[in-house]
Amino acid sequence: MKQALALRHVMFENLSLLEPILRQHGYDIDYLHAGVDPITARQLAEPDLLIVLGGPLGVYEQETFPWLVAEQDAIGQRLQAARPTLGLCLGAQLMAQALGAHVGPGAAKEIGYGPVSLTPEGQASPLGAIDGLPVLHWHGDGFAVPDGATRLAFSANYPAQAFGLDNWGLALQFHLEVEPAWLETWLIANCFELGREGLSIPDLRAEARRVDPVLRPAAQRVFDGWLEAL
Repeated sequence: MKQALALRHVMFENLSLLEPILRQHGYDIDYLHAGVDPITARQLAEPDLLIVLGGPLGVYEQETFPWLVAEQDAIGQRLQAARPTLGLCLGAQLMAQALGAHVGPGAAKEIGYGPVSLTPEGQASPLGAIDGLPVLHWHGDGFAVPDGATRLAFSANYPAQAFGLDNWGLALQFHLEVEPAWLETWLIANCFELGREGLSIPDLRAEARRVDPVLRPAAQRVFDGWLEAL
C-alpha cells in the first residue's frame, strides 16, 4: 500500500473529494496537523505522496506562527528531492516560497466560483479537464512561478494560479477538492470574513450545488490524470 500524508492547517480544510480518489489509486492516508504536530524534514520525506492543504494564514506570517519556518524548510527539502507533492492554496504558496519564489498579497481577494485561464502547457496537462469551468477561489495572496517550474494557469488578478514541477509536483491556488457538503464547514468557519466582503452565504452554497455536476467529474479527471502520471 502506498502512503499519502495530508498536511492540514485548519480542521475544515481536508482532502474532501480527493480522499476517495487517493484510495482508488492505492494510497493509505494519514493527516499531520501543522502547529500541533511537530514537523520535520524526515516526516515529510517518507510518504510516497505529500498533500499540503490550505488555510487562512499567510506564508510570510512566520513571526506570528513560528512553526511555519520548520514546515517550509521540510517542504523545501522534499521538493529538492523531487518527491511527489501536491499543494492546494496555502500549500501551493508554501511550495512556491520554499523554492525561492515571491509570495504576497494579490491585487484583489477572490472568493467564490469563477474560471481560470490555462496556458498552453496547462491545457496539455491534466488541468485541461477544467478548461472554461468555474472553480472555487478563496485567496488573497498569490505566488510567482518558481524557477524551473511551468506556469499552468492564471487569472486577471493573479498572473499565476497553478504551476507544475515535471510530472511529480503540482501547485494549485484554487480548490478542486472541495465538495458542496464540505463547503458548508468553510461557510461556517469564515462567516465573519464573508460578511466583511459583502458575500452571500446562501448564494455561495447555491453556486456550489449548481456547478458540482460538471465540476466534480472534471476535478476527478484532473486528480486521476496527475496521479496516474506519477
